[in-house]
Amino acid sequence: MVLTPSLQEFIQDHLVDRQHTDSLKWDALAERFGDPSLLPLWVADMEFKTPLAVRQALIQQVEHGVFGYSLVPDQYINTFIAWQQKRHQVTLQADWLRFDQGVVNSLYAMVNWLTKLNDQVLIMTPVYYPFINSIKDNHRQVVSVDLIAGDNGWQIDFDRFEAVLSQGQIKLFILCSPHNPVGRIWTATELEQILALCHRYHVPVVADEIHQDFEIGSQKFTSVLTIANGRYQNEVVVLNAPSKTFNLASLLNSHVIIPNPEWRQQYDTFIKTIHQTENSLLGQIAGQAAYEFGGPWLDQLLQVIRYNYQTLTNTLADHCPEIQVSTLEGTYLSYLNLAPLIAADHIQDFVQRQCGLAVDYGRWFSPRTPTYIRLNLATDPAIVATAAEHLATQLALLR
Repeated sequence: MVLTPSLQEFIQDHLVDRQHTDSLKWDALAERFGDPSLLPLWVADMEFKTPLAVRQALIQQVEHGVFGYSLVPDQYINTFIAWQQKRHQVTLQADWLRFDQGVVNSLYAMVNWLTKLNDQVLIMTPVYYPFINSIKDNHRQVVSVDLIAGDNGWQIDFDRFEAVLSQGQIKLFILCSPHNPVGRIWTATELEQILALCHRYHVPVVADEIHQDFEIGSQKFTSVLTIANGRYQNEVVVLNAPSKTFNLASLLNSHVIIPNPEWRQQYDTFIKTIHQTENSLLGQIAGQAAYEFGGPWLDQLLQVIRYNYQTLTNTLADHCPEIQVSTLEGTYLSYLNLAPLIAADHIQDFVQRQCGLAVDYGRWFSPRTPTYIRLNLATDPAIVATAAEHLATQLALLR
């Protein structure tokens, strides 16, 4: 794969230097990693400007000059529903939709709403660490069914999954789909097996589908809302947002999708006890423009991510073929296992001191993946090429 002239133009038009802009990813390196000179590939946001139509819509509102309390515009809901239908064949109804200020915020709310103190909440690790934090911080018990890394990529241990559910103590299952950090897009067959087991043991499912628009390989994303022609819709809550797709995280606008009418009523009653905030006007203006006009921008961005993934995998394969790079089906985050060449207790020193990189460490996602690192590929191809070369060169010295 090569960077075509159109992709080069996309990068030139959208790439931004974020240093000294109060960027967490770039300007918190000294605080978080103890070294401001590291090359950052950690936080899951991008170095690319959001689509032009989004910026223009925001400028128009800024020039209007008022940022008071606002209604959710019908056009926002309509464009979001249309996006879901067109991109993922998900049919939504407007009254299913609720809003929040971020998916992590909603994870905490879901744990509070659907479980009680000391209840057991099930996850599949390695997983995005706020899943774990949302359970622990709310004084619930984390129960994990560990994913299995095999020759065919990361797989679900369904025997263990059912064994845990059958004990009758699990009160909630939180699903990451696509899965961060391992990069899997679960197949419809896998999702149906998950939902059928949760149905059998009366366990509600919260699905974080925030990475749904990042289809990097040939596997297409399937929402839990579509499984078995919607058979399990009344037993799931879906969380997503335009923030990952269009680089809008700080605009604090996300979705809580609840098809079950009784659950919606219960949620509406519950959420008033912990959230008394208004919707994000600028977040919804940005989201509406993104869903309406951002498709071509996203398609080019996906090509850049595919190119970056190929750069990473090819560089490591050429210099250190024993290093295992998880197949990237979804998300823009690559999970690498350095175990063949370096021990777990040397990973951080190696990555930071020898390679000069700031990454997310595998131990953050699970104590069972301490030799892994996660790299953010939604960035300048030159940054990925440099990071890959640093890793490959230093790893080769250990052989």
